[in-house]
Amino acid sequence: MSTFDNATADRPIGLTAPGGIDRAAHHRLDEAWLSVAWSHPTTRVFVVSGGQVLIDDTPDGGTEIVMTPAFEAPVTETHRYFLGTDEEGVSYFALQKDSLPGRMDQSARPAGLREAGLLLGPRDAGLMVHAVALENWQRLHRFCSRCGERTVIAAAGHIRRCQACGAEHYPRTDPAVIMLVTDDQDRALLGRQVHWPEGRFSTLAGFVEPGESIEQSVIREVYEEAGVTVGEVEYIASQPWPFPSSLMLGFMARATSSEINVDGEEIEEARWFSREDLTAAFESGEVMPPFGISIASRLIELWYGKPLPRPGSVRHPA
Repeated sequence: MSTFDNATADRPIGLTAPGGIDRAAHHRLDEAWLSVAWSHPTTRVFVVSGGQVLIDDTPDGGTEIVMTPAFEAPVTETHRYFLGTDEEGVSYFALQKDSLPGRMDQSARPAGLREAGLLLGPRDAGLMVHAVALENWQRLHRFCSRCGERTVIAAAGHIRRCQACGAEHYPRTDPAVIMLVTDDQDRALLGRQVHWPEGRFSTLAGFVEPGESIEQSVIREVYEEAGVTVGEVEYIASQPWPFPSSLMLGFMARATSSEINVDGEEIEEARWFSREDLTAAFESGEVMPPFGISIASRLIELWYGKPLPRPGSVRHPA
């Protein structure tokens, strides 16, 4: 990212800033250690349910996940996930439940990652990403893909074992490429998916297919979705995206053609934007920027040269 000399190049991508948590994977199979850690008075626990946690505002103007000591946490027999320890030795666990506990006070509220990721500090954002990803995987992989029997949780939530055939199953992460394509006039190619509201534009993206390199995937996806051919591909950064289980691999790509021919299935509309075009479209309300937490927003900013406007920050003509 150092090749981009503008006001956005050094800003961290959402959900990726170091949070000071050591995942301490070597403890996941140590039931004695986990038992002691769970019982320790400094241990902190939070509930995850349906991709949401409870968050609360702090006196200093920040936002944190609502956590409790282990002895105050809801009871669960198996869905207890060890997330790691911090530099002070505090252990963190997430509990998967069918619903969040009642609000702890008037300000605590449920939130998913798209909201909470913009509010939480690096520690809590990292813990939430980890917990939500495990919850999604656990809910979707309860049966063995080899023999079909029900599996059981192991390794503090990071393995599912089949007691019938002995197979072990690990959390799944699907690699996906996301790319900002520019042409020889330095215009950016942005598209609107068929299920998005009118005016919502973002970068193109798609999943990596079996036997395909990530560079090949960028080239294929851009051509399939927009009919534009791509030559040079430059990797920028990655972002965990547990909706439900993706890892977004961000790229800048240089187009070798400019004619657009959208597929009509995933992408309903695609357009080339100069910086002036995009500024005018933001100001008029014709175009809404992508979610601020997403790597798509950061890729566009690297080209745009400054932060994108956030909802409510642009004044539209009366």
